[in-house]
Amino acid sequence: MMTPEELLTTTRTVRKRLDLERPVPLDLVKHCVQVALQAPSGSNTQRWQWLVVTDAGQRAALGEIYRRACHEYLDSPNAAAKLFADDPVRARAQQRVGDSIAYLADRMGDVPVLVVPCLETASSELPAGNQAGLWASLLPAVWSYVLAARSVTLGTAWTTLHLKYEQEAAEVLELPKNVHQAALIPTAFYTGETFKPAARQPLEEVLHLDRW
Repeated sequence: MMTPEELLTTTRTVRKRLDLERPVPLDLVKHCVQVALQAPSGSNTQRWQWLVVTDAGQRAALGEIYRRACHEYLDSPNAAAKLFADDPVRARAQQRVGDSIAYLADRMGDVPVLVVPCLETASSELPAGNQAGLWASLLPAVWSYVLAARSVTLGTAWTTLHLKYEQEAAEVLELPKNVHQAALIPTAFYTGETFKPAARQPLEEVLHLDRW
């Protein structure tokens, strides 16, 4: 049994180590979503909806949308592998991230389960104003899903690149106009050993007390 601190510090984005061959029991995914539903929701509205995609044709269609969007991103100047080029240490880490993104780009449709968390609104248009408050009613639940998956030996990756073609994905999923996608979460058992905390910026570089 992992401690809360271990769970929080070893839940990593899994791309190259997703097991594309081993089936994932649907009940295990449902368990993770059930846990996620305990997350906070603004005014207790609970407007989240969860699409769990297991059909091979549906996964392939979403995977192709993701592949196209991902390769366009990888060719852009803002791609992960091109960031921090003037810092040798961070540049190496970014190159590894870029390589893993490219790996998943061509295999997203082969992942056994794709989870698409969505937000249901009153109309087809997202309301103007406090977008942070709006999405805060869903995103904590998405992270809870990721943590729950980790606790039952499932690997995930929080991806959003497919949203460049959100309407195409919505048509694949047959979403109503007032249901908006937040992410595409590939979910599978992972290969190899467990995970460890990642290198991060020193606390002193990001912590401010009272004012900037």
